[in-house]
Amino acid sequence: MTIFGKCFVQFCSTFGYHKIIQATGRFFTDFLQNVDNIHLQMRFTYPKMNSPSMYVTDVDKNGAVLVYRSSRVGFKHYFMGQLEYIAEQFFKTELKITVLEEFISNDGFKNVTIKFRLNYDNNEFIGNAQSMIINTNLPPISSKFLLDLFPYSVMFGKNLRILGTGPKLLTLFPDVKLMHSPVSNILKIRRPRGIPFTWDNVTVCKSNTLDEGIVRRKSWIWQTSSKRRFKNNILLKGEMKHIPNIEAVIYLCSPVVNNLEDLMKMSLYLSDLNRHGLGRELAVKGWHNCSRLEQRFEEAEELCKELEENHRLLEESKAKSDALLYSMIPKPVADLLRAGARPLDTCKNFDCVTIVFIELCGLKSIENTVHDVMSVVETMNIMFTHFDKAVDDFQVYKVETVGEVYMAVGGAPQIMENHSNVVASFSLEIISTFPDVKTPVPVQIRIGMHSGPVVAGVVGLKLPRYCLFGDTVNTAARMQTTSEPGKIHLSSATKKLLDQKLFITVPRGKIFVKVSN
Repeated sequence: MTIFGKCFVQFCSTFGYHKIIQATGRFFTDFLQNVDNIHLQMRFTYPKMNSPSMYVTDVDKNGAVLVYRSSRVGFKHYFMGQLEYIAEQFFKTELKITVLEEFISNDGFKNVTIKFRLNYDNNEFIGNAQSMIINTNLPPISSKFLLDLFPYSVMFGKNLRILGTGPKLLTLFPDVKLMHSPVSNILKIRRPRGIPFTWDNVTVCKSNTLDEGIVRRKSWIWQTSSKRRFKNNILLKGEMKHIPNIEAVIYLCSPVVNNLEDLMKMSLYLSDLNRHGLGRELAVKGWHNCSRLEQRFEEAEELCKELEENHRLLEESKAKSDALLYSMIPKPVADLLRAGARPLDTCKNFDCVTIVFIELCGLKSIENTVHDVMSVVETMNIMFTHFDKAVDDFQVYKVETVGEVYMAVGGAPQIMENHSNVVASFSLEIISTFPDVKTPVPVQIRIGMHSGPVVAGVVGLKLPRYCLFGDTVNTAARMQTTSEPGKIHLSSATKKLLDQKLFITVPRGKIFVKVSN
């Protein structure tokens, strides 16, 4: 557990919590006297944190005595490991710890109490404290001056009976006699937690910041005739000052108010807060900060909505751009280019594909008037859109359109064994559905097919296109130019690849076709 305690402090240091420890004071004793206040401040960050309570009882040149109180059992060595690591790493001090006393009680919030003797070189702290003592004789001041300066303060003697209170504290109990009454009737120690309200504990903890809540007992509320009722206890924060000349302690404190809402819950007003300090400013600023925080939250919410809308529009634009890109370049090839591949890296050799050319016949004979040209353009757009829909229904890739010619391929870029059957089915679909397409200009189509090897890849940088190269392309184009309107002209190479059980071919006879080979 000791090693685990050291490792835990080291782990927390990676998140910057070591800066809080180093900021508590110049010496290790300063840290011991303020460690309880660190837990007090961290409760705002971790409201469910059940931290231990600890305070220093004796300080000398050889170290100090630390009292540790906790509601959990078994963390003694874990706590000792934390102290040893903090002393060594942050204050460059060699620490030896001895357990003086340890007991478990059933009374109080903190039922585990351990008293440690911490042995370390404390000469520097003692010397610094002595050098800060001012020997200048100051004129005495009355206790009434301090009580007026801190209107919520209270002074009590060794018998823990009230000797004097601040004026604002008296207004909280206008019909109750506070003088010479037990101080525990109205005050309860909240921090350090779990310690009894005794003279010894109060004088020992005078170096710690104390939180005390004003307790309005029911019997007292019954006795008061004031129409003012208190909705919540008031939290006071301050420091106990021991006055040895008269054996009394004065608690110099002020209410803890975070915002105007807390002020209203405590049935207090801004005029009730101390004139000195920043109590009033913090209460008002807390309200402003709350409003500003709410405003920031609303602005952040609007920004989130705007971000969601922009994200939706971005996804829509991305889908449109992807659709446009995939219409120009096959998806697998486009993904390669997006991944950083060069256009030449996309070039690939295909052993056998089937290429089809579809030509719109009869458009060149149209007169070259503006109206006629627009009719031709509209006709081409209708027909090519019809071809595009058919391409989506078959595993065929549209390569390009040149003038009145539409080019597609099967078997590239996606390799398939039955590419000739697929392209043949695609061509038959075009022939069978063509008469149902209404166009402004009467048009006929003729189709040519050929199968063979090609090289395919992306060409160009400014306007990249997926192109096919090889004699197979030229031969397929010749099949289209020598075809007849309404017919599908295919080569013998394609006929050999077709499934004879699915397709019927009719020999055309010998024709002369100009090809490279």
